[in-house]
Amino acid sequence: MSSVIEGNAAHLELADRYLPGASLGMFQLPHESRFVIARGKGSRVWDSDGKEYIDFVMGSGPMVLGHAPDSVVEAVQNQVALGSTFYGLNEPVVRLAHEICEASPCGEMARFTCSGTDATFSAIRLARAYTGRERVLKFDGGWHGGHDYAQQDMADDGQTSRPLSDGIPKGATDTVLVSPFNDAAAATDLIGRYATELAAVIVEPLQRAIKPEPGFLEALREVTDKHGIVLIFDEVVTGFRLAWGGAQEHYGVTADVAVYGKTISGGYPLAAVCGKKEVIDCADPGRKGKGPYVFISGTFNGNPISATAGLATIDALHQPGVYERLFEVTDRLATGFDKAAAERGIPFQIIGDGPVLQPFFFTDPIRNHADSQRGDRTRITQFGDSMIEQGIFINPSGKIYLSLAHTDEDIDRAIDVAGNAFDQMN
Repeated sequence: MSSVIEGNAAHLELADRYLPGASLGMFQLPHESRFVIARGKGSRVWDSDGKEYIDFVMGSGPMVLGHAPDSVVEAVQNQVALGSTFYGLNEPVVRLAHEICEASPCGEMARFTCSGTDATFSAIRLARAYTGRERVLKFDGGWHGGHDYAQQDMADDGQTSRPLSDGIPKGATDTVLVSPFNDAAAATDLIGRYATELAAVIVEPLQRAIKPEPGFLEALREVTDKHGIVLIFDEVVTGFRLAWGGAQEHYGVTADVAVYGKTISGGYPLAAVCGKKEVIDCADPGRKGKGPYVFISGTFNGNPISATAGLATIDALHQPGVYERLFEVTDRLATGFDKAAAERGIPFQIIGDGPVLQPFFFTDPIRNHADSQRGDRTRITQFGDSMIEQGIFINPSGKIYLSLAHTDEDIDRAIDVAGNAFDQMN
């Protein structure tokens, strides 16, 4: 039996010993800023030493209502008493499929998975089966999870890919084309040249925190329609966050397939591939041997606890005034950070859309991934360290997530702390 472990230091010692990089994946705080989270409620988390932080990581996005919202906790507790998993169809996931398809502009059918990585992988597989083609085009810096086809970025030739991780077969890399985000002409040309080989174009409509320029998503829609290529919107971040109908509604462009996660999970493992019936129906097991058929299955796919949490979350997001509030707190934070930096002569900008922001320490326009890499990395690390030390939990090199739990007072406190952080840079 495990002995009682108390405090950050003791937990970090165990993490250093038993977890690679003392992390759960790619998220790793600077050594001097590390802490272990014990609990969360609303807009706050507390570490193992009892220190309180206003949280702008929010589980990397799922906690759009804040931590442990009463409505989600109650719904989950009720479902736990009814059973934790069944493998077969269950009531909550059937209802969630209906809600997602009704909200999504492209939604006719859905298949559930456990994570965004699973879902984008499955969306690409569906597109390959549906079209009978192999290649996929993504955009430089676009994030679609951890599978072999997603862990690719632009090679030196500006159109083929290079793997971002060791252990990826060359054959996977060879099937991925890469183009710069927000360059409609380059994407249209590349798609046209490989049209007979391309199964799908996959894109984050809001790439990380970079907005699509007017006409970019429209150009992708037009050229993929022309060549019979499946257009996949990765809405793991933007779905139910920028609008009830996600980025498709917000930007006015409808995909063939949309991938959802984070906001539909209520903080539990869940994602979905949603889209046109003729594409998603390739996952019907009754089609096996009759083609085209795609295997998408898993023990916990469509888990009733996750689905119940998702239903409670999107029900809250469907209430009047929700999206206005999310944009309001975001604008307040972004404006405050920009003003605090300008008053101190710090070259700074914060980009994003809706309740998704990212700070950079330079002022040149950011249109694509290459632009975003030109910032002052030393200053962004200093900024993150200082914010965390002062009780504001952010990802120093990543996105800031806002939630309905963040109050005006939370935002004002974060702005004051950012000012202190900027002062330390002068």
